[in-house]
Amino acid sequence: MASLIYGRNSVIAAITSSRVNKITIADSFKDQRILSLAKENKIPLLKVSTAKLNELVHNSHHQGVVAEVKDYQYYDLTTLINDGKKITNPIIIMLDGIEDPHNLGAILRIADAFNVVGVVQRKTNQVPLNATVDKVSTGAINYVKVAEVSNLNVAIKKLKEAGYWIISTDGDAKDTYTKLDYDMPIVLIIGSEANGISNLVKSNSDFLVKIPMYGHVNSLNASNALSVILSHIVNLKHSPR
Repeated sequence: MASLIYGRNSVIAAITSSRVNKITIADSFKDQRILSLAKENKIPLLKVSTAKLNELVHNSHHQGVVAEVKDYQYYDLTTLINDGKKITNPIIIMLDGIEDPHNLGAILRIADAFNVVGVVQRKTNQVPLNATVDKVSTGAINYVKVAEVSNLNVAIKKLKEAGYWIISTDGDAKDTYTKLDYDMPIVLIIGSEANGISNLVKSNSDFLVKIPMYGHVNSLNASNALSVILSHIVNLKHSPR
């Protein structure tokens, strides 16, 4: 099966990942990076009017280029666990009910920036990988492995058996995120801005941490919260002990 993606960065990343079947561009499109990559990789190129391109992606901000790509690949949890065995103190991100594709795209971008093992999410009640997620991720969707599971709590049990410690973010937690050492394989769980993390997932976690709020709002969106905590964890990993 195939999907449509759009935007220059997303298309370039998909070409370099060998995922593109065909590219459609506006008549006025002149980005030589994409034109050259398409030629080098022998990817069929079709020129259409801007109006036709708008119609193709329902007036999304396509920047003059749309690509038909192989459907998004999901992985199983075992793949992430095996990948983690190659790393000292690996990090896996687990998502509990993220429904906004912009949030998921930003999360994948952050995951790639900090070189996490991968992302785990539910098969239901969770935004899937799609063109919006792809564009917001600026290509990270091609590099970050996403595992879909039927039940997060079953996945948590399997991850614990593999040696991971489970850390959930919760605004009512007693400890702030800076209190932990993180010198261990970890699963960092991020919940939706609206509903947070489910009670059963929290009860199956080893630690609950919060980001202290000092202003007028009482929470950050999922991707912002992830970037704050993940930056702290990775800085600790690379700092002298």
